[in-house]
Amino acid sequence: MEKDSWWTAPAESEDGHLIMVTGNRDVAKFRSNPRFTIRVEVTWKYTPDATGMPDTATSEMMEKVQDILQAEFKKDPVAVLTGIFTGDGKRDWVFYTLSTHIFGRKLNELLAPLPLLPLTVYCENDPSWEAYDEMCQAEIKLD
Repeated sequence: MEKDSWWTAPAESEDGHLIMVTGNRDVAKFRSNPRFTIRVEVTWKYTPDATGMPDTATSEMMEKVQDILQAEFKKDPVAVLTGIFTGDGKRDWVFYTLSTHIFGRKLNELLAPLPLLPLTVYCENDPSWEAYDEMCQAEIKLD
């Protein structure tokens, strides 16, 4: 992750647990492309520690997964990672993509060498990037 283009802010889950929200500011070229209308959420549920965060080994594997995905999508920009939510026993990576088919194929190919991971994938159409704008409210609250 290029540090200057990312921000991190605390937020709360519906039941009051800490969620660390990390957002990508460098999305203009994707957002202005009318083909990037599909929001994809990749979720990894884990056993949380007392603060709701993952243990060190889980956190390290999550970083490895994230690095693999970001490197690929930098090289072949069919998706962009826009946000990361960590806490309350789960991590959500949020992407916007132009194709669920291509995204799913790449996800499976890239993660195939790793052990089986407890990932679920949810997709929705979000042509106006409403979920992204909502996530950015966490950064605004810091100002």
